[in-house]
Amino acid sequence: MIGVVTGLRAEARCLGGLDIAVACSGAQPARARAEAARLIAEGAVGLVSFGLAGGLSPAVAPGDLILADAVVLPHGERIATDLAWRSRLSALIEVAGRAPHQAAVAGSDRLLATVAVKRALFAATGALAVDMESHAVAEVAHAAGRPFLVLRAIADPADQALPRTATVALGPGGEVRLLAVARALLERPAELPALLRLGRQSRRALAALRRVVLLAGPALVLE
Repeated sequence: MIGVVTGLRAEARCLGGLDIAVACSGAQPARARAEAARLIAEGAVGLVSFGLAGGLSPAVAPGDLILADAVVLPHGERIATDLAWRSRLSALIEVAGRAPHQAAVAGSDRLLATVAVKRALFAATGALAVDMESHAVAEVAHAAGRPFLVLRAIADPADQALPRTATVALGPGGEVRLLAVARALLERPAELPALLRLGRQSRRALAALRRVVLLAGPALVLE
C-alpha cells in the first residue's frame, strides 16, 4: 500500500481510482505529520505528498508540475526523494507531454502570503515551490526508512501575493469554507478579483494533477 497525504479535499479527489490510501491534512503540518505516521503504522510501504504548491521561483507558472528531487525542511535540512520511483514516474509524465520540473520544494509551517516572504525563502533555499505538507511527509518517511515522492502543481506564482480572504477559506478537514469566504469578502470586497484569479489558477493546477493521475497514476503505486 502507498500512502498519500494531501492538504485539500479537492487534491484528494484527483486520486480517485488508484489503489492507495489517502489522508487529507487540511494544510496543517502537524496533522500531515500525524497522518503520514498513521499511514506508515497501517502498512504503507511508501509515502507521497500530493497537491498544490506556491511558486518561489520565477521559472514556474500556474499549472506547472513539480516532481521534487528533495524537500528542504524549515530548519534547512534536505531530504532526497526516492530516485528510482521518481524517475519511473517522470518518464511516464514526459511521455504524456507534461515534463515536470525536478528540483527541490520547501516545506513551511505557515502560509506564505506575501511576495516578500516567498522571495526570502527562494533566496535561502533555491527551492522552486513551497507547500505545508511535504516536509512533514519527508520527515516521517525518512525516520521510518520508507521511500517517498513529492508531486505538486503550481497554483500561485512567485510574484503573486495571496489575498487575506484566501487564508480563511480552508477548513480543518481540507474543505473549502464558502460561508467564511463570503463573510471575509463582505469585509474586504476589493479582494474579489485576486480571489477569483487564485481560483482560476488553482483549478488549472488541479487539472494538471488530474491529467497526471489519469495518464501516469499507476506509477504512484510503488513496485
